[in-house]
Amino acid sequence: MKIVVDDKIPYIRETICQLADEVVFLSGAAITAADVKEADVLVVRTRTHCNQQLLEGSKVQLVVTATIGYDHIDTHWLDKAGICWTNCPGCNSGSVAQYVECSLLLLEQQKKLPLSQSTIGIVGCGHVGSKVKAVAERLGMHVLVCDPPLQKANSQQLTANSYVSLDEIERRCDVITFHVPLTREGQYATWHLADKDFFRRLSRVPYIINTSRGEVVDNQALLKALEEGRVRDAVIDVWENEPHPDAALLEKVFIGTPHIAGYSADGKVNADNMVVDAICQQFGLPHPEPIVPPTLPSDIHFTGSPLDLYNPMDDSRKLKAEPSFFEQLRNNYPLRREKKD
Repeated sequence: MKIVVDDKIPYIRETICQLADEVVFLSGAAITAADVKEADVLVVRTRTHCNQQLLEGSKVQLVVTATIGYDHIDTHWLDKAGICWTNCPGCNSGSVAQYVECSLLLLEQQKKLPLSQSTIGIVGCGHVGSKVKAVAERLGMHVLVCDPPLQKANSQQLTANSYVSLDEIERRCDVITFHVPLTREGQYATWHLADKDFFRRLSRVPYIINTSRGEVVDNQALLKALEEGRVRDAVIDVWENEPHPDAALLEKVFIGTPHIAGYSADGKVNADNMVVDAICQQFGLPHPEPIVPPTLPSDIHFTGSPLDLYNPMDDSRKLKAEPSFFEQLRNNYPLRREKKD
């Protein structure tokens, strides 16, 4: 069996090499049809567009993306072609929740946002949003949740106050954070969910956080809302036109990072193990020992604050200093843990 793997997926090499006769590691953005023609399995991140152009005529039986999102996979074509595919739902939800928690603490410290007296609107309450909800409640915030698909799916189990509309989020929230998949069609499409009309409808002057997909927020509309004072400030990890974020927006936001909210070692290892499990299940292989994240250096000083383990401002400073290093910063991300060993 031959497996082609994105070479920026960390911690997986030794284990995945136990599963196949040949494992080839390539830059995800540079994987071509010729590279996968004789492969049985393709393991990717978001930078590889898995579609007919890449996969038609190949031997690929399984595509696995080591990410929560899968908008880079043409699932309709893969299903028609009989190619199995899977993502890693929830793998980095704890990491994104850590990013949001630390960003909220920085907003409190540096922007004087009184968390215990503030209302946060969570748009999307799946794997990530539910953990962000728990974080916000732990910080003493009042939480409103908007998730129409989830509300519809769970309509029989809900109390009347379980969910609110996006209109209510716009009216009542001091912080609005997005945790939705990117979808372009259908009743609950999320492409440009936060568009110029969304920002015009805001009753308060909130902080905006986006760690979902860049296209969920119209970046030019957000920039204008910041310039006009409709939005107080923003924390943005995902951007339209990645890896080339809008320079003016990057400079304007409080925290701007290169799509790394989910990049803790813990989240990456979760994804690695889900990738390995998917391959083993597909081909009836015995499961190797689980991959574990590396330990933190022993000289790290802990005061008890979540910011001891991770401060997103560090990543923001690096990106703002050299925006053209967006992809390098992602691909060479340093060790980050969600908890002490």
